[in-house]
Amino acid sequence: MFVNPLFRKNKLKNFEQDKASETPIRSVLKSFSWRAIGTLDTILISWFVTGKPELALSIGSIELFSKMILYFFHERIWNQVKWGKQKTD
Repeated sequence: MFVNPLFRKNKLKNFEQDKASETPIRSVLKSFSWRAIGTLDTILISWFVTGKPELALSIGSIELFSKMILYFFHERIWNQVKWGKQKTD
């Protein structure tokens, strides 16, 4: 299944062996912090464009959850890519 490699722990190398890997919980926490900044930006831009703070909050609320989910999976996929990682001993 597509999602299984995103959470692999025992194939080839696990998180403890590969110091360049990132744990899923770290990806989740990064998702929350980045989305807080991104959602505030979306709310402010939406308010500026529409002139309606209620609509801006609605747009920001929807965007908050959709982008957080997308970002988590984006991070997990990129964590599988070996390019650009340096091994540390």
